[in-house]
Amino acid sequence: MSELKVDKDGFLVNLDDWSPTVAEQLADAEGIVLTPNHWQIIEAVQAFYREFDLSPAMRPLSRYIKTHVGAEQASSIYLMQLFPGSPAKRIAKIAGLPRPENCL
Repeated sequence: MSELKVDKDGFLVNLDDWSPTVAEQLADAEGIVLTPNHWQIIEAVQAFYREFDLSPAMRPLSRYIKTHVGAEQASSIYLMQLFPGSPAKRIAKIAGLPRPENCL
């Protein structure tokens, strides 16, 4: 991942550098092995970004996933299992999006 330009927190500096291969590298750096369930959430958060031009915090992310993917996938427990720690932050990072504004 040394060829990728990331900020001090591991977020891509240039969002155009993102690709599925880059997502795999970013996930690996987070200790996450991406499965189809992860990709479903990553694609949803990218759609949210395209629609609203911002990375969602946890509540808007959950509402969006509930509407566009399903209620089961929108639960915080489900998202924590896939993206431990701070799901909104980790999902945004792996999806190649900017850090959600209110995530520490």
